[in-house]
Amino acid sequence: MRSDVRFSHYVRYFLWLGTFGFGGAIATVGYMQRDLVERREWVERREFLNGVALGQTMPGPLAAQVVMWVGYLQRGASGALGTALPFIIPSYALVLTVAFFYVRYEGLEFVQSLFYGIAPAVMAIIATAAVKLARLTNGSDVRLWVISGLTLAVTAVTGTEIALLFVAAGLVMMLWEAPPRLLHRGSSAVLGLPFVHSVTEASASLFTLPTLAWFFFKAGAFIFGSGLAIVPFLREGVVAEHHWLTDRQFLDAVAMGLITPGPVVITAAFIGYLVGGFAGAAVATVAIFLPIYLGVVIPGRWFVSHRDHPRVVGFVNGATAAAAGAIGGATIVLARGAVVDWPTAVIAVLALAFVLVFKNKEPLLMLLAAGAGLLFHAIQ
Repeated sequence: MRSDVRFSHYVRYFLWLGTFGFGGAIATVGYMQRDLVERREWVERREFLNGVALGQTMPGPLAAQVVMWVGYLQRGASGALGTALPFIIPSYALVLTVAFFYVRYEGLEFVQSLFYGIAPAVMAIIATAAVKLARLTNGSDVRLWVISGLTLAVTAVTGTEIALLFVAAGLVMMLWEAPPRLLHRGSSAVLGLPFVHSVTEASASLFTLPTLAWFFFKAGAFIFGSGLAIVPFLREGVVAEHHWLTDRQFLDAVAMGLITPGPVVITAAFIGYLVGGFAGAAVATVAIFLPIYLGVVIPGRWFVSHRDHPRVVGFVNGATAAAAGAIGGATIVLARGAVVDWPTAVIAVLALAFVLVFKNKEPLLMLLAAGAGLLFHAIQ
């Protein structure tokens, strides 16, 4: 890291990136490499690639992790927070504004028409993300494809996503790749698990902010492989378990995360507002980013130095394969509520073709889908 670059320059850059960084995680990381590594030379290439490796290993959305990593290299834990906030705040403010008007005008035919077209387009984006993630992680490994297939089937059949399946899949692959050697007790190569925790959810008949905070904290700790990996986990909690939102409202929330710049998990702010107003939005946003932040500043350098260890690689591959399958299963479940007639089926097919042809153009697709929704409603 260059010592002659003021930290305020990083803050201004990430505020700009959070405001105009459309195109998803891969595009955002590409912007950072172009601007910070190649053009301005603020960050050494090796250090930047270490951040990318960390993002591919630890739970959390890749773009947000790399942003925090750059700040962490500059000023430690406070630096990670100092770069994360300006990156998140623009999309948070935009999502909160949209949520405010969404709650007040959701019943209007105009708003319903917009999301009539947006919902099936979201299905195409999520389905494509699941396939890409599976291909990237699984490759030609039959074991990983079996894990993806099983989690897809479980999610699609039950209509729920079981987060512990991620951990179980990671453990299976970890033990398969590097079986424990009981006679090798003194070896420093005996590694523990990445940042995960068991899931226990206290049932609550009434909404409370602590319940919302705990739920989104767990969600942030299980985003393996892609920001969209959070979709099945969130749906299970906010729709199936707590009944905070309907399937349609949940799809609208995911669409907001795709339309806005910044990380897709900003969807948490939209959901939090629908559930608990401004306080709910703030609590949900802080809770979902907290484990991501902790995963960078606490074990970050350790993971970078051990990212090639068979146990780490095995656990991450297993958990990510499970995440890919869960995304696919959630797509099947959500499609039942999004593709309800021939116009929405047409939009879904055209959206899938758009995603396959045009890379990192999700915000444009959302705008086109909204226009299609208005058109189909007008001619019906």
